[in-house]
Amino acid sequence: MKKLALAMLVSVFCLASYASADTINPGQGVSCKNANSITLEAAGNSSAGDRDNANAVIWKSSNYTTVPITLGPGEHYGLEGERQVGMADKHSMGQKSVILSKQDNFSRGDSIGDISGEVKITNTGTVPINVNCG
Repeated sequence: MKKLALAMLVSVFCLASYASADTINPGQGVSCKNANSITLEAAGNSSAGDRDNANAVIWKSSNYTTVPITLGPGEHYGLEGERQVGMADKHSMGQKSVILSKQDNFSRGDSIGDISGEVKITNTGTVPINVNCG
């Protein structure tokens, strides 16, 4: 019985420490612990009128803050060029993915972008999101 409990403890520790990749559907969430990077990618289309925008909320244990993120690969941003004023085209499309990177020179909680500790990602939109904890 002790060997079984020890084996379960070791397997839980191993599972908690490896990098994971998950697809979270609307309303679902995933957690990353002490990741060097976290990649979020819009993973589909929506029939609910979100124009393929993926929406998520990220909670960070390092500073107890919640940050919203929207990935809008089908969204138009910026200004069209010319318009008889000689302005260059400033049009761009939204991003399909974003990478949150670990920042080394911060003590826990120093930065709003700090991803040390536990980071919980919850899909609050209508489009699935691929999450990779690296």
